[in-house]
Amino acid sequence: MEETRLCSWTVFRSVFAIFQWWSFNVAVIIMNKWIFQKLDFKFPLTVSCVHFICSSIGAYVMIKILKVKPLISVEPEDRWRRIFPMSFVFCINIVLGNVSLRYIPVSFMQTIKSFTPATTVILQWMVWRKYFDWRIWASLVPIVGGILLTSVTELSFNVFGFCAALFGCLATSTKTILAESLLHGYKFDSINTVYYMAPFATMILAIPALLLEGAGVLEWIQTSPNLMSSFVIIIGSGVTAFCLNFSIFYVIHSTTAVTFNVAGNLKVAFAVAFSWMIFKNPISPMNAFGCAITLIGCTFYGYVRHRLANQLPGTPRTPRTPRSRLEMTPLVNDKIDDKV
Repeated sequence: MEETRLCSWTVFRSVFAIFQWWSFNVAVIIMNKWIFQKLDFKFPLTVSCVHFICSSIGAYVMIKILKVKPLISVEPEDRWRRIFPMSFVFCINIVLGNVSLRYIPVSFMQTIKSFTPATTVILQWMVWRKYFDWRIWASLVPIVGGILLTSVTELSFNVFGFCAALFGCLATSTKTILAESLLHGYKFDSINTVYYMAPFATMILAIPALLLEGAGVLEWIQTSPNLMSSFVIIIGSGVTAFCLNFSIFYVIHSTTAVTFNVAGNLKVAFAVAFSWMIFKNPISPMNAFGCAITLIGCTFYGYVRHRLANQLPGTPRTPRTPRSRLEMTPLVNDKIDDKV
C-alpha cells in the first residue's frame, strides 16, 4: 500500500514538475512576443537586461534569504576566469533569442531552436575534432531535414530573425561545450548558475542597451498610451524568466533524463500551438509537417544519446579528446538547461 502511494506521488510530482516547466517556458515566450508585437516595445537588449536584473535579484533571494539551495562557493579568480566567459556567451544566447522573437513567429523560432543538438555535434567535430558514432549522425538527419523544410515553407520568413535564431543555437551549443571545461569541478544547479551569471550578464549588456536603445526607450515611454500596464508586463516577463530557471531546477530533480528529453520536445509543440492560438500567425501544412519532423528527430537524437551513454559509462567527456579517439556520445548534459 505504501509502495503504491509512493509510486502515485512520484508520478504526480513528475507530471506537476513538467507542467509548471511548460507553463513558465510558454509564458516567457508569449510575454516576450507580446512585448515586441502588441506593446510595440521593439528593444530586445532592454528586455534581456530586465530579465537578467530580475534573475539576479531572484537568485539572491532564493539562495541568501530563503535558503532554498546552498550557495556553491567559487573562488574570486575563477569568477572572472571561468564564470565571466560563460556569462558572456549566456548573454549572447539570451539576446539572440529575444532578437529572433522580434522578427519571426514563435513557431518558427522554436523550431529553429531545436537545431541546437546538431550545432553542438558539428561544433565539437569541427573545432575539437571529436568523432561520434554513426547513430548520432543518423539521428541528426531528420532534425536538419525538418529545419530546412520549415524554413523553406515559412510564410513569415525574415532573414534577420532566422539568422538571430540560428546563431542563438550556436551560442547555446558553445555555452554547453564551454561549461564542460570552464566549470569543471563545480556542480552548478540552475539557481546557482543564474546567481553567478546573471549579474555578469547585466554588467555586459547594460551599456550596449543604453547606447543602442536608450533614446528609443525614452521615446516609447513618452508615446505609450498604457504605460503602467506595459511596465507590469515587461517586469512580469523578467520575473517569469527567473521562475523558469527555478522550474528547471525542480523538473530536473523530479524526472529521469529520458522523460526530460521527451517533455522538452513536447514543450516545443505546446509552445507552438499556444502561440498560434494567440498571435494567429499563418502556418502552412508543410510548415507544420517540417516542425513535426524536427521534434521527432530531436526525440530520436535524445534516445540514441542516452542509449550510447548507458553503454559506455566510462567514456571520457572532454572537448580535448584526441583526434584518433572515437567519441561515442556528444558533449551534452543528459538534462539540458533551457534558460531564458
